[in-house]
Amino acid sequence: MAHINSLENGVAAKDYTEIIVVRHGETPWNCDGRIQGHLDVELNDVGRQQAVAVADRLANESEISAIYSSDLKRARETAQIIASKCNVLEVTEDPDLRERHLGELQGLVYREAAKLKPDAFKATLPLSRTDQEIPGGGESLDQVYNRCTISLQKIGRNHKGQRVVVVTHGGVVRAFHKYAAPKEESPGKIRNASINIFHIDGDDNCTLTTWGDISHLSDTGFLESAFGGDGNSG
Repeated sequence: MAHINSLENGVAAKDYTEIIVVRHGETPWNCDGRIQGHLDVELNDVGRQQAVAVADRLANESEISAIYSSDLKRARETAQIIASKCNVLEVTEDPDLRERHLGELQGLVYREAAKLKPDAFKATLPLSRTDQEIPGGGESLDQVYNRCTISLQKIGRNHKGQRVVVVTHGGVVRAFHKYAAPKEESPGKIRNASINIFHIDGDDNCTLTTWGDISHLSDTGFLESAFGGDGNSG
């Protein structure tokens, strides 16, 4: 859908918010294939290098008006590195941008999860209902979708005509994709520190303009499995 620019003080103004959604940098648990969910895991050294790479890229593009982040360490640290490079004084933390809570699966190595917690594992399979909660306090896909898209809408309304960054997690990025492109198939791997750009207008209509851009990671490398960004939320 084409966007029509309005005029403010005789100057064309965007009638949408450009939201640059970045998945957090790599963590040790991503490398180990260990399920994170709401558990608070820090970046590893590669993850910090990835955060610097995406920050350098964004700093060389158009001005960033605000930066929002999940309040989990791996996202927050990525966001803070971006903020320092882009001269944004404050990162706004929002728990609604957290990864999906994965209940009994959190802390397990994915390849062992089906054997150790079969009911919880079954609740995460592609054919499970979207309203299926995960044993142990885990969320359904519908619950994740609702909380994070409401957050995205609020950000869009608060920053009309501006360019903002949201640092979050693989499961949330996948939910944003569903929001912007509901008729498309579920996306493939969402790599650490990848850039995904959405435009959201005043009526909360969301358009996907850039998906899975990792061109800035050529010097740092990336995790081939994209664990946590390949359907195994974490």
